Amino acid sequence: MTDLKEIFEARRSVNFFQARKELAPGVLEQIIDLASLAPSAFNLQPWELIAVKSEEAKKRLYPLAFNQPKILEAPVILIVIGDRKGYEPGNPEWNELETMLGGDKEALAGTQQFARALYGATPEREIKFAESNAALLAASILYAAQYYGVDSHAMSGMDFEGVKKEFAIDGGKEVVMLIALGYFDDAKTLYPRRHRKGYREMVREV
Repeated sequence: MTDLKEIFEARRSVNFFQARKELAPGVLEQIIDLASLAPSAFNLQPWELIAVKSEEAKKRLYPLAFNQPKILEAPVILIVIGDRKGYEPGNPEWNELETMLGGDKEALAGTQQFARALYGATPEREIKFAESNAALLAASILYAAQYYGVDSHAMSGMDFEGVKKEFAIDGGKEVVMLIALGYFDDAKTLYPRRHRKGYREMVREV
């Protein structure tokens, strides 16, 4: 599937996965590498993923995701994580900007100060920074998966703090969502696509 319009129209949130059908070797890496082209603030990419693949790890995640069967059925569950402190100078992505600036450390420091003012002024802004950027990656993953013929389902139904604790996620980071990846169990019925708001329903021109 290569036509972008076709990819958007074909992607569905799949509830039922073929429990014994694994992703072919390398496909998950291809999906993530393609999805990594998603935009992010200052190209800081304040995100990371945990790929839950083993039966043991899925069983740990299952009760924290309210016992949703797809946690156990899908071959891969991604835990999408946003870094609230990803704007800080310690983020190695700043090194690339320094190179682009010809090593101008003063210009780099000015940009970093601006980023801190934008994203670090309050805890609420830090959370918004982490979640909005990680959500851009997550959406990109859904469509990259469709490109490679892999079905998906994004989930926010979970014990967020429980997932952070169970999978040893740093306290300065936010669990944003889960994404199940695999192949639809065509023995089940997928509901027809429901109403989507169009331009006239969602856009206010000013």
